[in-house]
Amino acid sequence: MIDDIIADAGERMEKSLHSLEKAFNKIRTGRAHPGILDSVMVPYYGNDTPIQQVANITIEDSRTIAVTPWEKNMMSEIERAIMKSDLGLNPSNNGDVIRLPMPALTEETRKEYTRQAKQEAENGRIAVRNIRRDANTHTKDLLKEKEISEDEERKAEQTIQKLTDSFIEKIDAKYAEKETDLLTI
Repeated sequence: MIDDIIADAGERMEKSLHSLEKAFNKIRTGRAHPGILDSVMVPYYGNDTPIQQVANITIEDSRTIAVTPWEKNMMSEIERAIMKSDLGLNPSNNGDVIRLPMPALTEETRKEYTRQAKQEAENGRIAVRNIRRDANTHTKDLLKEKEISEDEERKAEQTIQKLTDSFIEKIDAKYAEKETDLLTI
């Protein structure tokens, strides 16, 4: 039972870390990378479809993303979806390829994106701590129901704390990496 609680907490913490990585991908740096378009959904035959499923996304140079639709009639839909995505990108269309030049970041926007990344990292830490709280509550419930001993409960709490600490370290490392990426000119 305790192993199930710890395994569940680990899985949920892993999902929180993955969610943080997705949030960091949305925060753009001055360099082009295809991950910035992960959240863009394009209407395709009545369904919202991820842009990766309707177009080929490549990097032309360090500051330009090229989006090549698989169907020519999707050009305007993809352009509209990119403009509506709130990523601050202005697509340019030459008839075959949609180019997305990445605007250079000013010192002010770098600091703003760093603050945004810091907030996302804090949200990730809070999520991990909430998962720890839930797992500890479950072990306390097992103790109350006399299904486990106090020693087992204490040992489980220590294991859960070690798991929490390791995930918070991972979050801090991801944030430090993103901060370095944002502040590098």
